[in-house]
Amino acid sequence: MKTEMKNTIKLALLAFSMLLSWSCTDLEEKILDESLSGGALESDLVQGAVAPAYGMLPEFYRHTRYFAVQEISADEAILPYRGGRDWGDNGIYIELHQHTYTPVHSNVRQCWDYLTVMISRTVLAINVLTPLAETDAEARVFLAEVKGLRAFYNMIVLDLWGIAFQKDEAGELSTILRGNDAVEYIRTEFESVIDDLRTDVGPGRLTKGGAWALLARLHLNAAVWRDPYSTNFDFTTADMDKVIEYANLVINSGQYELSPEYFAVFDNDNHTNSELVFAVDQRPDLNGHNRMSYFSMSDNFYGNPLYPQANGTDGAAITSDFYQSWVQAYGDVDPAEADARFFWEAMVVPEDSCIAAEDFEVNRGIYRGLQFGLQNNGRRLPFIMCDDGRYKIGKLRDWRRAEANAYVDFEEEINFTPEGSDYNTGFRVEKYQWSKSSDDGRNKGEADLVIVRLADLYMMRAEAKLRKGDAPGALADVNLVRASRTARPDVTPPPLAEMTEDILFRERGFEFYWEHQRRTDMIRFGKYEDTWTEKTNSDVQRRLFPIPQAAIDGASDTPGYLVQNPSY
Repeated sequence: MKTEMKNTIKLALLAFSMLLSWSCTDLEEKILDESLSGGALESDLVQGAVAPAYGMLPEFYRHTRYFAVQEISADEAILPYRGGRDWGDNGIYIELHQHTYTPVHSNVRQCWDYLTVMISRTVLAINVLTPLAETDAEARVFLAEVKGLRAFYNMIVLDLWGIAFQKDEAGELSTILRGNDAVEYIRTEFESVIDDLRTDVGPGRLTKGGAWALLARLHLNAAVWRDPYSTNFDFTTADMDKVIEYANLVINSGQYELSPEYFAVFDNDNHTNSELVFAVDQRPDLNGHNRMSYFSMSDNFYGNPLYPQANGTDGAAITSDFYQSWVQAYGDVDPAEADARFFWEAMVVPEDSCIAAEDFEVNRGIYRGLQFGLQNNGRRLPFIMCDDGRYKIGKLRDWRRAEANAYVDFEEEINFTPEGSDYNTGFRVEKYQWSKSSDDGRNKGEADLVIVRLADLYMMRAEAKLRKGDAPGALADVNLVRASRTARPDVTPPPLAEMTEDILFRERGFEFYWEHQRRTDMIRFGKYEDTWTEKTNSDVQRRLFPIPQAAIDGASDTPGYLVQNPSY
């Protein structure tokens, strides 16, 4: 049996190398290791078929890929041409934000390339596992997982481009599905695997809870995905009932808990945090990345005194519009003093003091104003030490500016003018804990990247209740999530008094900012055509991204197979 299995895998991997040709890109290979197998099956099977189906998720969830198309295209994040020198990238981030993206847009193409290869890998794994699953129980579990992954990847493709790929055999041409056909295909795929999924291998693998959660997300967005250009989405009672049903299954399973400390959900050791339902596994030695931590932070910011080469990059910031939604919600009270989700001063040290490396920690949440941190005499130079061997802490010098008093001092206003694009513009986000092992600020991430967590099940259930006319029920669910953040009682968010669609949309922003959801939420709540900082385009056809021109050209031998989305 073992020799037969190895020969099957070798033949499948040979076919897989040919399969990759239908998405041309230079992809960085990231493969999971023994974390999948636990020694239950031959490592050839895990490494050769199952691990590749998961293995590209960290790279897909990078700041310049899925994050960029979901957050920078929305009212939450903005990335100007910093100082006229950094993050210009031929205007691709400006195009994303202003909804002027085209079929040759780099970030959109990268997302397409990754997702099509990820779907191909699941198909290969399914072909390898299907005959083995007839006699091997563990192979049946892995088969269910990769089928569920195929549905999940297709769900993202449907959200971004309005299509899904139905493909069961590695050598066949995918069938392109749209609208209700795509929604129903993804639904039935998820439903078909639930019985074979496990409950005790998450959050980095797909479990029953993960499939239920993704089904809730599917039904919540089904009205949009069936008719993405509609002026009045039809949120049917049947769909909303399904959202509530699947949310209840996760909530009532007893497997998950809301985290008392909000930012613990995004800690380096969050793999064991019971709020996570499904996540991108980035435990040490799994080749993860720290880019969700370094992306927004100042070039003069260092997250670990042991690594003087590991700094931020002055990338994306929050828009003034998004910041003002916090201000408007709390009035005269500073949001940092009202809501545990806004900011956590994890490192409380006096100005011009000293700190030991083991005591150094990075503040979390939304950074505003004058910043303090590790001291040095220039970018990426050794840190200044105190006489007792600890590290000097003080005002962060901005080494990109010549003035002696140039400090990192974040301003609220940020835009695409030269003044609004400077290095100090825009409040920044540090939601994920800075890696303790990243020696260049970018690599070796340890925190699992959230795909879905328990709070979202409550919030999705709240939205379904609200769309059915049950505002008190929706209010109770949202207030339950708010009240759960009790680790710092002085900033546990107070209960809301009422619930409307606008309040729920605002609350989703507070709970899920920087979590790859904002564009999808804006479309569902009818706000993607609104005006915000540096964005006035109200074309409803921008709800979907253009299919990359390279993919259209590559399918030209099959007329009518891959049709470009309208307006591109």
